[in-house]
Amino acid sequence: MKSLVIKVGVVFLVFFGIGIGFATSAKDKGRPYYEEKGYVLWEIKTDEKVIALTFDDGPHPTYTPQVLDLLKKYDAKATFFVIGERAEKYPEVVSRIGEENHEIANHTYTHPLSISPARLKEELKKTNDIIHDITGTYPIFYRPVGGQYNDKIINTAINEGYKVIMWSWHQDTEDWKTPGVKKIVKKVLSGVQPGNIVLFHDSGGDRSQTIRALEEILPELQQQGYKFVTVSELIEIYTMPANP
Repeated sequence: MKSLVIKVGVVFLVFFGIGIGFATSAKDKGRPYYEEKGYVLWEIKTDEKVIALTFDDGPHPTYTPQVLDLLKKYDAKATFFVIGERAEKYPEVVSRIGEENHEIANHTYTHPLSISPARLKEELKKTNDIIHDITGTYPIFYRPVGGQYNDKIINTAINEGYKVIMWSWHQDTEDWKTPGVKKIVKKVLSGVQPGNIVLFHDSGGDRSQTIRALEEILPELQQQGYKFVTVSELIEIYTMPANP
């Protein structure tokens, strides 16, 4: 797991490191600016059939292991944006995520819907330390709660050494609303494109619909030729030089 993090760190620096010095001068630039500079990632453009599955708000003692079981069944990798206080409560689940070579990322300590830069800095550090204590590695990705961001949030995260990870807007399953298994499945399968980042939740309520939806989504996308990768692997594909 540690060697994977070292490799990921190199990719991260190539993709993102050169922009850190400019971030503090950004003022209300919006998505095009952040994408161009590499500060925030929503998805990548690629012809390769890869997709990044991401899970927010865990770990959960029941649903996260069920997600992990399904991922193992279909040889899929995913990125888990964990809440620090939940990681603290369920360290054995976080350990399993890392041991099975999935990616662990920072989703704050208390999951506040609004946050000041000072508090964000504190929450990122606290969660970072908890993840390190459990896995021996530090996360390099951060996802804002609810996908809500502004210049101050992004600048704070960047200056703390993170890359901000969102998701493909058309691949927000909204599973936290428990819309029904069919709607979750349709949302993913009807709009899937290579390079997408899909948003699921493995905690924050009853996630049984998410589990049942994954039971349909994973084999179907696999049959279509998709490979399930971590966010780091997605970035690595994005930064690979084109074939001559």
